[in-house]
Amino acid sequence: MSQSESSQYTWAGRFSEPMSELVKRYTASVGFDRRMWRQDIRASLAHATMLAQQRIIGRQDLADIERGMAQVAREIETGDFVWSLDLEDVHLNIEKRLTALVGDAGKRLHTGRSRNDQVATDIRLYLRDAIDDILILLDTFQDRLLDLAEKEAATPLPGCTHLQVAQPVTFGHHLLAYCEMARRDAERFADCRRRTNRLPLGAAALAGTTYPIDRHLVAELLGFEGVCENSLDAVSDRDFAIEFCAASALTMMHFSRLSEELVLWMNPRFGFIRIADRFCTGSSIMPQKKNPDVPELARGKTGRVYGHLLALLTLMKGQPLAYNKDNQEDKEPLFDAVDTVSDTLRIFAEMIPGIACNPERMREALRQGFATATDLADYLTRKGLPFRDAHEAVGLAVRRAEELGVDLARLPLSELRRFSALVEDDVFAVLTIDGSLAARNHFGGTAPTQVLAAVSRARARRAPPATG
Repeated sequence: MSQSESSQYTWAGRFSEPMSELVKRYTASVGFDRRMWRQDIRASLAHATMLAQQRIIGRQDLADIERGMAQVAREIETGDFVWSLDLEDVHLNIEKRLTALVGDAGKRLHTGRSRNDQVATDIRLYLRDAIDDILILLDTFQDRLLDLAEKEAATPLPGCTHLQVAQPVTFGHHLLAYCEMARRDAERFADCRRRTNRLPLGAAALAGTTYPIDRHLVAELLGFEGVCENSLDAVSDRDFAIEFCAASALTMMHFSRLSEELVLWMNPRFGFIRIADRFCTGSSIMPQKKNPDVPELARGKTGRVYGHLLALLTLMKGQPLAYNKDNQEDKEPLFDAVDTVSDTLRIFAEMIPGIACNPERMREALRQGFATATDLADYLTRKGLPFRDAHEAVGLAVRRAEELGVDLARLPLSELRRFSALVEDDVFAVLTIDGSLAARNHFGGTAPTQVLAAVSRARARRAPPATG
């Protein structure tokens, strides 16, 4: 290998022939890991500051590194930076350009660290930033959901089990279920952030370094809550990335469930809602079509995020300590999971306010499903009939209503009394949809007053995501 060829690679002194073009393309990661350039520069500046404070490099070296990194950042931001496949990854690309700008000071920057702990630090910084953004997006989504839930706090909707009409709920109450899911999603991401927010830098390749570094200073400069305490673990594990993908998979599962309902509700056979035209598409052949592409795609992209979780679990399962090149494969699934969850949150936050419901179609579906049958059983129980006997009596009443083609509320009093002599004129108050909703007036219930109270509680506990 010639001197000019070996100068392309920081590690090339050991090798006698240049890397093949095929291997170069196969092993390079700069095409995707360059999105971490901001984190790489931040971590490098913190490392350089520590080296100077520990007198491992001089103050002039630090000043040169800071000046050079500012220039590198400007070039990347303006699109003038030339990314080279020959330099493999974001780290070497930035270091090579820094050295071209400031000379030996750039070469001294890597003192006391390895690309192993450098990339582990960058990816934790990147993921911490991504989680902060996702927490904000989740908060915005919940706010939009709460606005719609408040608006539809008294709008009746068929509550279903087994996708069959079960009991009346309100549309607002139904939406609040997804708000609770999003709240738990936010808690999981926040927990993941705490375990992500630990500094690997200083672990070097795997065993630490012989230089008198101060890892806690670097952690403080970068806003890490702690330091990875074992050098082998610091450079080799990616459980924080797996945990993020697990949290992402659960979040996407929740959005997939909501998407499924939006698709069903928009179907003309349901006709419960309309989604704004800007979130739908038409057909190339059927001019009447209005397709709910956004929820359908969210439902499909859920499987994509599930795949990333499985990919990372599989990636790590057979790796011995410490770092292995396999870990280069952690970034593409992680980055795509970040992008998919973030984009889904953004578009749903925009789509939710444009959802318009059709209350009459919802009431019609409730009338077809004998949704107040449980209310009739509760009525008889309050009159003194054991619940199991009440359950049987109401089942017979439902069968009679089916024969006559009417809802329970439309059965004459004489018909209802055939099934229990306890039935009186006041029964019709409990057989109405609105009466059924109002009766469930307890914490967590579907009564409109409880829905409004739940919205107020949710808004009161709104808090900004953790930072630092």
